[in-house]
Amino acid sequence: MNISNEQVLAALRNVEDPDLKKDLVTLNMIKELSIEDKKISFTLELTTPACPMKDMLKNACLNAIKHFVDKEAEINIKITSRVTKPNDTTQLKDIKNIILVSSGKGGVGKSTVASNLAVTLAADGAKVGLIDADIYGPSVPTMFGLLGAKPSARETPEGKTLILPIEKYGIKLLSLGFFADPDQPVPWRGPMASNAIKQLFNDADWGELDYLIVDLPPGTGDIHITITQSFPIAGAVIVTTPQQVALADTRKGLAMFRMPGINIPVLGVIENMAYFTPEELPENKYYIFGKDGGKALAASFDVPFLGEIPLVQGITEGGDSGTPIAMNKESQTSIAFSEMAGKIAQQIAINNALRSDC
Repeated sequence: MNISNEQVLAALRNVEDPDLKKDLVTLNMIKELSIEDKKISFTLELTTPACPMKDMLKNACLNAIKHFVDKEAEINIKITSRVTKPNDTTQLKDIKNIILVSSGKGGVGKSTVASNLAVTLAADGAKVGLIDADIYGPSVPTMFGLLGAKPSARETPEGKTLILPIEKYGIKLLSLGFFADPDQPVPWRGPMASNAIKQLFNDADWGELDYLIVDLPPGTGDIHITITQSFPIAGAVIVTTPQQVALADTRKGLAMFRMPGINIPVLGVIENMAYFTPEELPENKYYIFGKDGGKALAASFDVPFLGEIPLVQGITEGGDSGTPIAMNKESQTSIAFSEMAGKIAQQIAINNALRSDC
């Protein structure tokens, strides 16, 4: 008996996306279905290339077809992705999702987290941009080995000049550090700083991006308000360290996103410098700054805890040399960043689906 398209689709209706709570056929995630005798092939189109459940969904599809259609079927599944975006995309329409990396406290490693998340998402196949919005202490030029680099520009047919982001490791990068002398302070008042940040969004040729990650400055000041009220934000990632002095400020930073007039989804909390571990003895963990502060913060606000980043020499060396540690796929820290990036992309896809259902 010949296998029909209807039989295969009926079987795949038994496979539910655990995040979106609907089956793959209803979600229109099954593409290019073709059948020849017992050979079945199709494309499974996920909502993000960083999907942490891609293997689970693939195996579920295989089992459903074997069980409901033909146990001797030869099944070939190709996995691709189409990153979703919120409905409100009239502004910056070619950028699907803007992710803010924030903390109320300086020195907790926001730039390290933002840079390594960008590297991880790009390595997974996403189109990624990174804005260094920390006007008073831009770190991205150092972390990507671009000290002294200057972006070029192009003119549109309408006569507008657009900044061309610098590309490295598959990421489009812009930092106010590219436009200032690294040895000179930047004594800008709030309105000047806010206008400069707006230019990095509005006057740059970003092209099509799945994710634009924004490394915010410390605190809850003018730049935070400008960005959150001027652009459609998919969500914010909160970075903290375990000790109470950091958590006190981070708590305020997180609460800012829930204020009326801002109301941005918090995608989760990352605890940086969670413990020290010697690279030659990775099983040894020393909680020199305290323990589980990030977990407690996430629990108190009822937001996801995305994971811990250890304090290891490789992170510092990678940042100083312009090669973020996520480039080293063998390191445990790189694996941790990969898991966190998957959770962030997963949460964005869920939020976008909920918005589209509203």
